[in-house]
This record gives sequence, C-alpha cells and structure tokens, in this order.
Amino acid sequence: MRDLDIIVAGGGIGGLTAAIALLRAGNKVRVFEAARDFGEVGAGVTLAPNAMLGFQALGLGEKIEAQAISPTRQVVRHWQDGRVLKALDRGDGMREKYGAPYLYIHRADLHAILLDAVRELGGETLTSARVEGAGFDGDQAWIELADGTRQTADLVVGADGVRSAVRGIYEPISAHFTGHIAFRGIVPVDEVMKDFAENPGNIIGPDRLVVWYPLRGGTQLNLVFFAREEGWTEDGWTIPATRDELRRIFDGWCEPVRQMIDRLDEERLFKWAINARTALSGWNKGGRITLLGDAAHAMTPFMGQGASSAIEDAVVLARAISDSETLPRALERYEAARLERATFIQQESNDNANRLQSKDADSFDKKELRNEETLGLFAYDSATVPV
Repeated sequence: MRDLDIIVAGGGIGGLTAAIALLRAGNKVRVFEAARDFGEVGAGVTLAPNAMLGFQALGLGEKIEAQAISPTRQVVRHWQDGRVLKALDRGDGMREKYGAPYLYIHRADLHAILLDAVRELGGETLTSARVEGAGFDGDQAWIELADGTRQTADLVVGADGVRSAVRGIYEPISAHFTGHIAFRGIVPVDEVMKDFAENPGNIIGPDRLVVWYPLRGGTQLNLVFFAREEGWTEDGWTIPATRDELRRIFDGWCEPVRQMIDRLDEERLFKWAINARTALSGWNKGGRITLLGDAAHAMTPFMGQGASSAIEDAVVLARAISDSETLPRALERYEAARLERATFIQQESNDNANRLQSKDADSFDKKELRNEETLGLFAYDSATVPV
C-alpha cells in the first residue's frame, strides 16, 4: 500500500520518525502536536545501535552522527568512594559488531533534524493542535482536537506520549507513578567536569542513581539524578528544583556526586515524576488506529531504550504498511512484530532499576551483567527484522 492519508498524533521523536518512514514509503502524513512550537522537552538522549540502524535505514545516519557524540566507554562507579565497578565498551566496537554506533545527542538537535526531514519530504506539521480523542468508523479513522474540530484519515497513529489521548480508547487508565523521580540539568564542561565528559557513565547506590554524559561536541555535560520517592503528587516535566534538594537526597555519596551538584545552575535545574504504562494486549483498533513509542509502551528509563523502541516502532510500522494489501493486515503484522519485544523491554527496564539501585552495590561487578547489550537489544535491526 501507498498513497494513504495518515495522521500522526504527537510530534516527538517517535512521531516524527514515523512520519519520515511513512512519507518515504509514499504516503501523505499530517503531524498534530499539542505544543505551541515543535521541540523536545529535556536535554540529552541516548541512541543505541538499534536506534541508529533504524535512522540509517531512513537515510538520516550521517546527519545525526554529525550532531552527536560517540563515547569510547561507559563506567559504572560505586556510590561511596566512586571506584569503577565495571567499564563497558561503547566505542568503535559498537559499529563493528552491530553495524551502527552508540551515540549521545541533545534532544533539541535530534528533533531539528527529524522536523527538517518531515518537511523536506512534504509532510504537514501543525502545532497548538492538541489531540483529545480518537476513534474509527468503517474505513476511516479520526481525531478530535482541543478546539472541537475533527480530522479524518485512513489511519491514525497515536504517538502522543505517556499521557496519550489516543491510548484512551484502549483503556481508561492514566499512566502510573513508578516510585522514581528524576532531576535534570546541563552544566558547561570546565576543568573539573572534563574527566566526567571523557568518561561518561553512572554512579549506583541504594535507591539512588546518577547518570552523566557529554553533549554538543563535549562542551556540555548532561546530568540526571534518580531517586525513589513515595507519595509524589506534582505533575509536569519542568518543575523547578534546587541543589539543596539534591544534596539532601544524595547525602553521604562520593565527592564526584557533590562536584556535579555544585556545578548545577538552579535556573535550569528541573525535576519530574517518572510515569509509565502497563503493557497492552494489543495496539490495533479496527484496522484503522495503532500506537507507537510511549503511547504504546511507556517505560522507565533504566535501560536507555525508550527512544530506541519508538524509532524501531516507526520503521517497522512503515514496512508493514508497504508490504501489506490492507490496513487491518498491516497493523496485525506491525503488532505481531513489535508487541512482544516492547513488553520485554518494559519489564527489563523496571528490573534494571532494582539492579542499579541495589543496597548491595559492592556485588555489582561480581554478578553476571544483565543490561541492554547482554540481552541482545543492540542487535535488533528494524529495517530487516521479519514483519
């Protein structure tokens, strides 16, 4: 199939990647984004080899690599003294083994590349267009916008994130709080931060985790601090936070953590609740509506596979449509190819939080490593996997 009229609800990484894949396959695509301007809230994002295999298939590999950083390794350190428990290869071995690199990139830079590609391919992008409902009737699907208007198409793809309105037709349940909160900040790389930029990784400890990696040519360092917290009630991605909050939460942690906290600019320090979704039994509604990315399988970030999974979804969905004679059959094939893997990654992300935030950090380097690479996630190629 081609020449379909397709609506993508949501203009984040997954939605724009889907738009690109569907446009390249010869379809007409309209992207509806709730925000006033297209852009990604947040700072850095990890693109594992499985994500980059998808982008390479869409012809975006070189552009993304030009804006990204390819680290040599990642280190896992102990919360009390900062000693290295394990070092993970993330350099040239990634490309040699999987056919694609492991990268860090600023979300805004990646988003700009994707948005340019959508527009160059003739896709229509609309902002201040919040989707508040969706449905289907016979051979048409529709979305309802906040202004009360209704838009129809052959297919609606719900890529509208963890709070997805499209997902509302699958289950009337909101995303749930996972018990984790995150603090995010970006600091300039000075002499003190230089070693962290050159040796990205994380510091693990009881109920806490610190993650850092470089961005924008190594001039900036992305910092994320995770903690378990009960009874969280605040909502939003950009709730102001303070250094003193982090000092209290990470009291007793090693000097590197204190150094990172001291460098944070409180005007650009934010916190948010980590919400997720339980796995659905299916994503196909009437052969006219489907889901991808966080709308389908919002997961905790402890496997670093959220964005990668959305990119995989996008490539496989476009392939399933191109290779099928009817939309219902295409959506069945898409779901069959993606549901089991996405559900597995959701569960492993939850489990990895327990491994990284264990009270027994001393034994981390003594146990068999179970992470995104050892589980075989990097080897998945959305451009060639059977659909």
